[in-house]
Amino acid sequence: MRKICFAEFGGPEVLQLVEAEEPHASPGRIRIAVRAAGVNPVDWRIREGQVLGAHPVELPAGVGLDAAGVVDEVGEGVEGVEVGDRVFGEGTDTYAEFAVLSAWARMPEGLAFEEAAGYPSVVETALRIIREVGVRPGQTLLVSGASGGVGSAVLQIARERGIKVIGTAGAANQDYLRGLGALATTYNEGWVERVRHLGRVDAALDLAGSGVIRELVELTGDPRKVVSIADLGAPQLGVRFSGVAGSVPDALAEAVDLISRGMLHIPVEKSYSLTEAAAAHTDSRAGHTRGRRVLVV
Repeated sequence: MRKICFAEFGGPEVLQLVEAEEPHASPGRIRIAVRAAGVNPVDWRIREGQVLGAHPVELPAGVGLDAAGVVDEVGEGVEGVEVGDRVFGEGTDTYAEFAVLSAWARMPEGLAFEEAAGYPSVVETALRIIREVGVRPGQTLLVSGASGGVGSAVLQIARERGIKVIGTAGAANQDYLRGLGALATTYNEGWVERVRHLGRVDAALDLAGSGVIRELVELTGDPRKVVSIADLGAPQLGVRFSGVAGSVPDALAEAVDLISRGMLHIPVEKSYSLTEAAAAHTDSRAGHTRGRRVLVV
């Protein structure tokens, strides 16, 4: 099978499309014929060699956590899923023609593989950081870097829970944020004052790692009311860095519910082929994403 891997840490040029042995479903796992794989910032952070304790790497290594596809092997002890089912979920080395998933759910009716691949890690992360930051219905949550996949999920989940959201993003994505129910402003000079004019901030999330931790603490008045998923230096300022996933099966179940009720939709900004994995990483790292980027296999 074809698979993306890297033998050394570095830039996107270290990604190689190779012929590899097919993985197989071990007990408690399923294997899918991958139709699409989600492209997440954690993918290129791992490829660069950033120290992420939740994702230890042994070289050479594959790439990718999220995927959607068709079940073609069911491991011992697995119930409730059969060969031929359309599923999406999280596993390992998903930039490939076949991948083993450790958590999965049947895809909601009407959802394309390309769309489904963009949800698993994104929704788990959004649910986790909303919980960790402790924001409650009726309060206001500030989301820095709100137009990407996680931000898109946070805005919609918060709205569904009765939480007011202020989102920052580039000028081109202001209407997109407003369409998701957020009060929107750009993140260029003067953004802190613009946020203050939009209202009191009870909690804040840093999704872009753009060096705004001090300002988020200033706006909330308490480092314990700020959570980052992108700035590894956040703990030095008393801010929690959230990088360890919670229950992915629970997150997938909630994603299915929200999608099925029309309460969650994350657009696919751009699709890439496996041969374009390096370009996908380059674009993801550059930011300014509206929704998700995925590889179509």
